[in-house]
Amino acid sequence: MPLRLERSTPEREQSLRERLVARDEQALVELIEQTSPWLLSVAQAMLQDRDEAEEVVYHAYRILWDNVTLETGGSAGLMPYLLRVARHRCIDRLRDRRRVQRKIEKAIGESPAPRAAPPELDEAGNPGWRVHAQVHAALEGLPPDQRTAVQLAYFEGLTHSEIAHRLAIPLGTVKTRLRLAFGRLRTALANLEDWVL
Repeated sequence: MPLRLERSTPEREQSLRERLVARDEQALVELIEQTSPWLLSVAQAMLQDRDEAEEVVYHAYRILWDNVTLETGGSAGLMPYLLRVARHRCIDRLRDRRRVQRKIEKAIGESPAPRAAPPELDEAGNPGWRVHAQVHAALEGLPPDQRTAVQLAYFEGLTHSEIAHRLAIPLGTVKTRLRLAFGRLRTALANLEDWVL
C-alpha cells in the first residue's frame, strides 16, 4: 500500500526546517519517509538503475542535512529543493557515463554504436502513486512546447543547453518554457492534497 503523504502547511514546513536546523535526526527520518519514494522514482526514471538512483537520493539527503538553513528551498519548500538536487546529481551521473563511453570507444577505436530506442521510463510510463496520476494529468494540460521541455528536463535528464540543442531553439526559450510550465503546474497542483512539503 503506498505511503499516504500528509498535507503540507506553511507551519508544518517551518517546524520541520527548524527541527532539521537543530539537527533533529527524527525530523530527517520523517522527511525521508515522506519524500524518498518520489525522489527514487524520478532518479530511477532518469538513470534506469535502481542502485544508482538510491545513491543519488542518499546524496540529496546528505546535501540537505549538511547545508540546511531556515531558508533552504525558499518559499517553494523542501521537496522542490530535494528534487532539484537529485536531478542535478542524476545529470552528473549521466554525463559521467557518456564520458566513460567516449573513452571506451576511443580506446577500442570503434565508432559509437547506434543508439537503441530508450526503454519506456517507469515514472513517466507507469504512475505508481495517486499523486503521479495527478501530476501527469497536469503535465498533459500544458501547451505541447512546455510539456516537451519539462519531459526532456525531468524524465530524460537533459540540461537546459541539451534541450536547446535537441529542439534547435535558443537557450532563453528553453528557460522561458520551463518557467511558464512550472507556473502552470504550481497552479494546477495547488489543491493536491497529498503533495509533500
